[in-house]
Amino acid sequence: MNRSAGQTLDKAGAENFPVAPFFLPAAWRDDLMAVYGFARLVDDAGDGDLADPAGTATLLGVDSTPPTTPSAQSGPPTPQEVAFRLALLDGLEHDLDRVFETALRSAATPQPGVGGPRHPLMRALVPLVHRHGLTPEPFRRLIEANRVDQTTARYATYDDLIGYCTLSADPVGRLVLAIAGVSTPERIALSDAVCSALQVVEHLQDVAEDLGRGRIYLPTEDLERFGVTEADLAAPSADGAVRELIAFEVERARTLLDRGAPLVGTVRGRLRLLLAGFTAGGYAALAAVEDAGYDVLAHQAKPDKRRLAVKAAAIFAKGR
Repeated sequence: MNRSAGQTLDKAGAENFPVAPFFLPAAWRDDLMAVYGFARLVDDAGDGDLADPAGTATLLGVDSTPPTTPSAQSGPPTPQEVAFRLALLDGLEHDLDRVFETALRSAATPQPGVGGPRHPLMRALVPLVHRHGLTPEPFRRLIEANRVDQTTARYATYDDLIGYCTLSADPVGRLVLAIAGVSTPERIALSDAVCSALQVVEHLQDVAEDLGRGRIYLPTEDLERFGVTEADLAAPSADGAVRELIAFEVERARTLLDRGAPLVGTVRGRLRLLLAGFTAGGYAALAAVEDAGYDVLAHQAKPDKRRLAVKAAAIFAKGR
């Protein structure tokens, strides 16, 4: 695996919850890291955060090059940057096609240059797709979410935002259930609630960072309800109206997380502990936002690891 791919996987340590914790079987850890690597790669392509964008484009056979004069870190991307990101996402989707073509040929360890996936993080998907009979849909949805990010920077309503989460977050939970072999309609519905909640929580943590990219994931109808302007979100710290808005969104995210948390109680063993960890990560992140006085502009609220562990143990024991 090349250096750029390794840097992508290294970002797992910054997540709100453990991506592939030690207590899982080695095969599960490998599968989960493969899914994470794909999701992180796609997100980095869509956000302009790739360590080597030109090299990635060349590897994928994308006939496009990064802008020679990229825009500043703050503000929306230039049209040239958007075009390059969309080209990269198209290249990744073509490489995803190669993943499934290779898996269908039952070649679990394809070699570069013989028709298999070109990117090392995409090649890592082939064994798990082959082993678990996964479908392309959840992977395609994650790519589509990043296409949406290139054209949509505001969400009018909460329902619109949750619609985006069905692309950007819910597929990950569905993949976890499929890898564990426990997918049912009931579990998928609960998983979708948990994953959408986790995505909303991440948006609350990243208000300032997202605004720096030209995006606002707080619904416009809520901004208007609390009298919050974009200028307020660009301030060094949150005023009273912004804090009230964030407090409102925290409770809404907690309600959604509560709705999906019973998923934990539907499984047993190490999978139950993994799902408890995911869910606890969301609750711990919400607690961190609360502890910061709902000021998500002055600094990024990160969950306390001890609190996360305690919450995970409680959720594991209660099953929700």
